[in-house]
Amino acid sequence: MPPTFTRFLAERLNKECKLLVREVSDGEMVQPGRVWIAAGDFHRTVERRGLETKLRTSQGSPENSCRPSVDVLFRSVARVYGAGLLAVVMTGMGQDGLRGCECVREAGGTVLAQDEASSVVWGMPGFVANAGLAERVLPLDEIGMEVVRRVAGARVAMRRGA
Repeated sequence: MPPTFTRFLAERLNKECKLLVREVSDGEMVQPGRVWIAAGDFHRTVERRGLETKLRTSQGSPENSCRPSVDVLFRSVARVYGAGLLAVVMTGMGQDGLRGCECVREAGGTVLAQDEASSVVWGMPGFVANAGLAERVLPLDEIGMEVVRRVAGARVAMRRGA
């Protein structure tokens, strides 16, 4: 994704969303209620040091002809969050996300994918769904509520000590 596109995407989503949305800067702290868009031409990763979790950016080699690549991101979040991770793969070309979702599942995390009917391009979610990595394949208009349901359920479980 080109840099100007990601900046404008973050600005537009910030106007539409109840959560704060912005393009990521290297070294920012992960915080609840925030959404970060990977900057164009930069991979994004998550790194934990002690009690701090930071967002990192790099211009490492493209993966799947992509930079940013969601495989790079998913590998890093699988290492940091393990079974507590919920990954969502939505419309997009190619198979970026497939290898990262394998890492998410190996770490005990959960994967959701957008269905073919509601996808503009069913490449990314299609590869993930066809590989059997998605726990659920959902239409676009159901993904948000499914994420909210799972996050709320995880919070209740944490409070109960489960």
